[in-house]
Amino acid sequence: MPLYTKQERARRDASRWTLVQGILAPIQFLVFMVSAVLVVKFLVTGEGFTAATISVLIKTLVLYTIMVTGCIWEREVFGRYLFAPAFFWEDFVSMFVLALHTLYVGALLLGTLHARYQMYIALLAYSAYLLNATQFLVKLRKARLEGPGSDEATVGPGVAAGSEELAGHGAAGAGHAAAGAGHAAAGSRPVLTA
Repeated sequence: MPLYTKQERARRDASRWTLVQGILAPIQFLVFMVSAVLVVKFLVTGEGFTAATISVLIKTLVLYTIMVTGCIWEREVFGRYLFAPAFFWEDFVSMFVLALHTLYVGALLLGTLHARYQMYIALLAYSAYLLNATQFLVKLRKARLEGPGSDEATVGPGVAAGSEELAGHGAAGAGHAAAGAGHAAAGSRPVLTA
């Protein structure tokens, strides 16, 4: 089953949100990598709690941003904010990515868990994000294999086929615009989501 109809592909290529998702997805992945190092450093050494906490909050903010913009992108392309058939399972996993990041923020704000347990929640959220990002990378590969010039994956000039599949939903988006602009891991239209 092709990822896009001709009409959806045209809407994807015309949407400014495709580029937004293509930019946000790799930013989210970079923030994730830095944050993961800081979280693991804290868990191993017991030092750097503040830096790790700030990094997880920044990652969560980027995730929320990519999810909101990914939903707008999905609405423009597919006519619905979430769970378009082409990205149903990516969006499904993105919901878990969002829930886990939100659980972390709640635990931090309420102060009900020891710092170490807060960081375990962050790592669990990051594991879900990596799963979601992988989902979007698989979609990116599928779009590229469908190839430019095929009925399923033609994209505009200078845009890699399949790039928006990764960018939109946060993987939590790993967001969706990557199939046209650089969809990359973390959370919500194929973005390295959620």
